[in-house]
Amino acid sequence: MTFEQWLQSRLTSHGFPVGGIDGIIGKTTIAGIKAFQKSRNLTPTGKADEVTVAALRVSSSSGEPVIQGRDELQQRTSTLSSFPRQRNVESFYGKVGTNQTRITPPWKMRLAWDKRRFIQKMTLHEKVADSASRAMQRVYSSYGDAGIKKLGLDLFGGSLNVRKMRGGSRYSMHSWGIAIDFDPERNQLRWKEPRARLSHDDAVPFWEAWEAEGWIALGRERNFDWMHVQAARL
Repeated sequence: MTFEQWLQSRLTSHGFPVGGIDGIIGKTTIAGIKAFQKSRNLTPTGKADEVTVAALRVSSSSGEPVIQGRDELQQRTSTLSSFPRQRNVESFYGKVGTNQTRITPPWKMRLAWDKRRFIQKMTLHEKVADSASRAMQRVYSSYGDAGIKKLGLDLFGGSLNVRKMRGGSRYSMHSWGIAIDFDPERNQLRWKEPRARLSHDDAVPFWEAWEAEGWIALGRERNFDWMHVQAARL
């Protein structure tokens, strides 16, 4: 059983049914998480954070903890809670532009601002590289080459880029190599749904792949900057 299936089964056993135990964290499962969190006086984020997972482990009938011995679950829970909040990124990741490594995307990608040029590698912080590789492999498994191109996920808008936030004085999350942009032309900073291409329903598996690794999608959280995912909580 994957962590996602365990999550769905525990929600159902607590009286918050999410439909099939299929491991797909869609809108129904997120609504179930929020309802469960409200019932336990937790902040209804819809995220399977450490506190929510601990509450789900408690048996709905006996009040005793449910023993979960799977290494995968422990690793998954750790991943979800391992990324810092934006205000703490420097203490967690180090100085901007440091501790970088490179990953190979599982599909062909072109520079969004020069579509004649293909990229072979993507530069990311060493603490997020494996997580990003897993998310991208899951995305590729969901869409294949045709789906990737349709969504514009083959258009690379940047990862590591030491700069200040647009219109601000603080460093962008890109400065630590913990953010990635996709297809910025069709997902411009201030565009909201449904204008932004990645706000459409067919992009949900893309976002869920990143969220399953603990990354944050600004479009899904704040309805702007739909090109952007980051390994830092808001």
